[in-house]
Amino acid sequence: MPVVNRVAALTEEISAWRRDLHQHPELQYDLPRTAACVRDRLTSFGVDDVVPGIGRTGVVGVIHGRRRDSGRVVALRADMDALPIEELTGLPYASITPGKMHACGHDGHTAMLLGAAKYLAETRNFNGTAVVIFQPAEEGGAGAKAMIDDGLLERFGIQEVYGMHNMPGLPLGSFATRPGPLMASADRVFIDIEGKGGHAAHPQATVDTVLVGAAIVQTLQSVVSRNLDPLESGVVSITMFQAGYTDNVIPQTAHLRGTSRALTHEVRDLLETRIRHIVEATATIYGATARTDYRRDYPVLRNHPRETEYAVAVAREVAGPDQVAANFTPVMWGEDFAFMLERRPGALIFAGNGEHSAGLHHPAYDFNDQLIPAGASYWVRLVETRMPA
Repeated sequence: MPVVNRVAALTEEISAWRRDLHQHPELQYDLPRTAACVRDRLTSFGVDDVVPGIGRTGVVGVIHGRRRDSGRVVALRADMDALPIEELTGLPYASITPGKMHACGHDGHTAMLLGAAKYLAETRNFNGTAVVIFQPAEEGGAGAKAMIDDGLLERFGIQEVYGMHNMPGLPLGSFATRPGPLMASADRVFIDIEGKGGHAAHPQATVDTVLVGAAIVQTLQSVVSRNLDPLESGVVSITMFQAGYTDNVIPQTAHLRGTSRALTHEVRDLLETRIRHIVEATATIYGATARTDYRRDYPVLRNHPRETEYAVAVAREVAGPDQVAANFTPVMWGEDFAFMLERRPGALIFAGNGEHSAGLHHPAYDFNDQLIPAGASYWVRLVETRMPA
């Protein structure tokens, strides 16, 4: 793998940072140890300006090149938060905090960007300013939006912004991306059903919210199969169903919760409209009432065409032309980096975590440290290529 030699030499050190982060996972915005580790390391590298507290617990580092007369400012973003999952890896550096683990590789993302920051602060072989962004609360907390709302883009003069996420199943050290929609919008659906509770032996005297909820779950599956163009992509998944407390009582209420995902604004609108109509109409058929709270969370992640070309070219330089998929099939995951791409041109790229890696958000997942040289080299070469000295 034609990685940057100095980055390759840092791999063991970067891996140690990653494993330390893995052992001490923190959630959403509650990142006192993680943010402090990032801040202290950036400071020790001689980064020109280290600013904590952006978006509550985000950390930003500013690294000036040997020259700055180009006026260019390119930002690189990594996420820092873990997930509320009990780890089952059995690794010597497994999480020591019950119920929390780095099951999405954010420990690796943070460590690789720290490695790139160390290299860039040492060499400064570029003309412009590199901004390294360490973001909280990617996992459902919209930390990217919080940082933007806190003035991230304007305060640091960011002109372009790039992201990276590891992907299990892709060959180790390979890359994949595409222009346009790469990841789906991610919305949350909350459904409250009100019926008429009573004795389970007299169902005729009740309006059974379990029956109503089951009918809603089934009927919602028709939204994608019968309302969506077969060439479009959409997902409606009900993932929680709460009703009742015992076996001989038909419950008065039921609560459903799920997610809705799309790759275009038009499909996103259609899914919301149909979900609302189906929930209300199905409840009415059974004599119940239902209310839908549809919350739009992360927008569609759309890569900008020109910046995607830049990302692909750098990835090919690092991994080789045969190891980069430039028109990768979109995935239905959500990613709040989409908020940054709505405001600035840029691109997100996937980096292969290995074909035999456990999946993201799985209790046996672990970031593959062998990806570090390629990932950190990608960041370094992206800065040096976009702002040549």
